[in-house]
Amino acid sequence: MGAGLSDLHRHLDGSLRKATLEELAAHVGVSLPADIRFRAGMGLDGALACFRLTLSVLQTLEAVRRVAAEMCEDAAADDVTTLEVRFAPQLHGQPIGDVIDAALDGIAGRAGLVLCALYGEDPASVMELVETGGARRGVVGVDIAGGPAPGHRWEMASYAEAFRRAAELGLGRTVHAGEGRPAAEIGVAIEVLGAQRIGHGTTLEDDPRVLDLVLERGVTIEACPTSNVHTGVIAAVEDHPLPRWLARGVKACVNTDNTLFSDITAAEEHARARAIPGMTDALLARAITCGHEAAFTR
Repeated sequence: MGAGLSDLHRHLDGSLRKATLEELAAHVGVSLPADIRFRAGMGLDGALACFRLTLSVLQTLEAVRRVAAEMCEDAAADDVTTLEVRFAPQLHGQPIGDVIDAALDGIAGRAGLVLCALYGEDPASVMELVETGGARRGVVGVDIAGGPAPGHRWEMASYAEAFRRAAELGLGRTVHAGEGRPAAEIGVAIEVLGAQRIGHGTTLEDDPRVLDLVLERGVTIEACPTSNVHTGVIAAVEDHPLPRWLARGVKACVNTDNTLFSDITAAEEHARARAIPGMTDALLARAITCGHEAAFTR
C-alpha cells in the first residue's frame, strides 16, 4: 500500500499520451479529429464510440506494450502509488494471450492488470478471457465494461459461471454497473457475479436494499466524477454523491477512468473530488485509503 494516490479504474485505450496517439495514428494512416476529448453530457454511447479511434492504432503488440509502459510512467509522475490498468485484450487484433503478455511486459510489475469482458459478449468468450488471464502472473482481476444494449443476447447474469471461475483462480471481480442505470444492476453484480468492486455506481442511493448490500459486503465503489459528467450520468462534478457515500460508511475511491479522453490526472481528479460540497479532508483521506486497500492482489 502506497502513501500517494490510488487509481484503480484507468482504461488503457482511453489513457494514451496525446503525442503517442498522434505518432501511432500517423504510422498506420489513421486521421485524427482536431479534438479527441470527451465533452460534458455526450452520453455513454458517444463516449464508447471514441474508443474505436484509439483501438484502431492499438492493433499491434508493440503499441499495447508501449502504452501500458507509458501509463505506469505517467501515474508514477502523478504520485499514484497504487495503480490498476484495465483493457479488453480481445479488441486488439491479436491472440488474447499475446496481447495480455504485451501489456504485462509494458507494466513490468508497476501495476495490476484487469481484463475487461464486454457487455453482450458470449459467456464462452468471457470464460476464455478468465482462464487465459488466470494463468498469468500480474493479471489481478476481471471486469465487465461498456454497457447493456437492447440488442444484446446475453445479460450480466449470463457471466456468473465465468466470474465464479475467476474467484476460484484468485482473480478480483469488478463490474461497470449503475452508471446512470438502475441501482438493481449493482445488486446483480454483487449477488450473482460476486463483484467486490463496482465501477461508477452513480445510482447506488436510489435503492436502499442495494446500498445496504454494498455496506454489508464491504464492496468498494470506483468513483469517476469527471467521466460521469462527460457521459451525462451526473450534471456536474459538484453533484457527485461521493461525499455522501463516504459519510454513510460506503467504501469508495477516486479514479480517472480515461486520462486522455477526459483530459485529467489523478491529482486533478482528487482536487475536484475535494471541492464537491460535503467533502472534507478526512473523507477524502478515507477515499484514498479505500483505494489502496481495495487493490486486487494475487
